[in-house]
Amino acid sequence: MAGLAPILASDLRVVFCGTAVAERSAARGHYYAGAGNEFWSLLADSSLSPVRLGPDDDVNLPAHGLGLTDLAPGVTQSHDRGLKYDVPGLVRSMEKWQPRFLAFTSKEGATATAKWLGHSTPGLGLQPWQIGPARVFVLPSPSGANRRASYDGRSTRLEWWAELGALAR
Repeated sequence: MAGLAPILASDLRVVFCGTAVAERSAARGHYYAGAGNEFWSLLADSSLSPVRLGPDDDVNLPAHGLGLTDLAPGVTQSHDRGLKYDVPGLVRSMEKWQPRFLAFTSKEGATATAKWLGHSTPGLGLQPWQIGPARVFVLPSPSGANRRASYDGRSTRLEWWAELGALAR
């Protein structure tokens, strides 16, 4: 099963970068479409989106200054094999589209990118390094499987998403 094409445009406030699209999302043809994934509610509750959107609205995100991409484009996530992350492709994409922020929706993707770029392992939040002109922010994963994780000193995932929302306004 193939992954999803990035949803990018010029002058975006935030581009969200996942590791690879989940199989359920790929089957539906839309980002973050799994039943337990909270991406869309976190997007609205953090004020990153001015309206409540859902997976079927993913192509409309650039109208709200937002975009989507993956670190392993063109493939679906599988926990039984290693993913090949395309950090050089992500760097080229950020240099081309020049968003204000690149927000990783997982520490795994942010860690792989930081390592490839020669940076130390990132925690959640704003990072001291950039990719092209984009300031890097690491969010806790919106996956339902991440509901009980610790959030680096915050009590909820939403607190991190709201911080990004405040920075990106």
